[in-house]
Amino acid sequence: MVVLLLVTTIHFFCQTVLPFFTPIPSFNDQFQEHRLQFVQNIHLGEIVSIDVGETSHELLSVDVSNNLGDGGLVNSSVFSEKVMPKIVKLGVDKSGVGLGGRVLPINEKYVLFVSDDRKKMRCLMPPKSVMYKEQMDRLLVRNRRSSRAMRPRWSSVRDQDILASKVRITSSPSRMVDQELYASVFRNVSMFKRSYELMERTLKVYVYKDGEKPIFHQPILKGLYASEGWFMKLMEGNKQFVVKDPRKAHLFYMPFSARMLEHTLYVRNSHNRTNLRQYLKNYAEKIASKYPFWNRTGGADHFLVACHDWAPYETRHHMEHCIKALCNADVTTGFKIGRDVSLPECYVRSARNPLRDLGGKPASERHILAFYAGNMHGYLRKILLEYWNDKDADMKISGPMPPGVASKMNYIEHMKSSKYCICPKGYEVNSPRVVESIFYECVPVIISDNFVPPFFEVLDWEAFSVIVAEKDIPDLKKILAAITDEKYRELQNGVKKVQRHFLWHVKPQKYDLFHMILHSIWYNRVFQIKPR
Repeated sequence: MVVLLLVTTIHFFCQTVLPFFTPIPSFNDQFQEHRLQFVQNIHLGEIVSIDVGETSHELLSVDVSNNLGDGGLVNSSVFSEKVMPKIVKLGVDKSGVGLGGRVLPINEKYVLFVSDDRKKMRCLMPPKSVMYKEQMDRLLVRNRRSSRAMRPRWSSVRDQDILASKVRITSSPSRMVDQELYASVFRNVSMFKRSYELMERTLKVYVYKDGEKPIFHQPILKGLYASEGWFMKLMEGNKQFVVKDPRKAHLFYMPFSARMLEHTLYVRNSHNRTNLRQYLKNYAEKIASKYPFWNRTGGADHFLVACHDWAPYETRHHMEHCIKALCNADVTTGFKIGRDVSLPECYVRSARNPLRDLGGKPASERHILAFYAGNMHGYLRKILLEYWNDKDADMKISGPMPPGVASKMNYIEHMKSSKYCICPKGYEVNSPRVVESIFYECVPVIISDNFVPPFFEVLDWEAFSVIVAEKDIPDLKKILAAITDEKYRELQNGVKKVQRHFLWHVKPQKYDLFHMILHSIWYNRVFQIKPR
């Protein structure tokens, strides 16, 4: 019934509405000449139902390559700044309300018809603006020089500890030889080393006991959201950093699970997450009324660790001044570079042994140039497959592998045997493939505009990864093939060296993932604190 209604709606649109529109700006001038032919000969492609958690949307692919003639192409750039999709009316729904929609150019072969519900469809549309890594680097420097944190309402001895640490960190020697750390993967290894040592000696954290299970104090240790669970488990059980007296704390941890918040409170298919945000708002107001610490800084010395995609929305406004460690580190949805922490998204397969299957083949035995296999979440992966699926023997890029244990092992074996592992964004900017690539010693190729890579404030991602702009997907193989064998071996060696910083251990080890998350929270607080 839904499909019939959709096809009828598109037919109505093609026959009565489309002929009266001016050309989509990203089409070239030949579209005008072939417009009527396009309407008359339109070919309906596969209807793809995409579940975005809140709702399902029907995307209709339309093959326009033949209808536009040999020279009639959509703008060759995947996402040109000139692309301004037309907003049209596709009919009415059951309540009689008009259904908004838009025609989105994808490449020379496809356009997408999508609904105009911007809130629900944001994850299926290209971003309106793009911030590249060079701009992020400049923003990091600027935000370190000028903190936007609230000035404390009254002074604290703990603030003086942090200010003293800041002086010692910034006065670190510019160069340092260290046997424990691989300098090339860090922005400034001497500053990191000094900061880490000061964290170990100085930092004290108070963990709030408030909050009820399962949303609070109940970590998830397997699956896609394991990062927030492992950190919660190891932080609450830590004896080195945790203090029972909050007056001795430099930082305050709010131990909730964004995944369990969604699992417990979200009403499936309600398309409404307001109650989730309200729940955390009530929690923040409770600790603000019960303790004096939140009010002293407006929450600037409080932090949260959350890996669910909805966490930026759930913590907006009422936790806006907190340090947020987020997997969904998107600069267009409120992620603050220099204050917030990009949390690595880790798919943990075994809670008992999070290091299972660790490692990969040496560089000389990696015969696949590039590999990707996965679900068609969001708009970008469809474009990736449109250009590269079954197009080149060196580019092993496909949709999801069949379910089952054998398929999972085949997936892992491909990552262990590939030089480059493609990490395209899904519904949101983050992807577990970034950490998976490092786990299996495959150089990650990050394709996700506006994504702030994990531990951005301390790691130099150019030393162990390749970052490709979404608009450059058509040139993906050219970009990878241009990397010399010597440069590739440097990148893969960087992956091996940085790997220790992305591993969970049942008992935390120095410089591991638990300590790296805590360090970045500490490090950003050091550079954001304002004296009274």
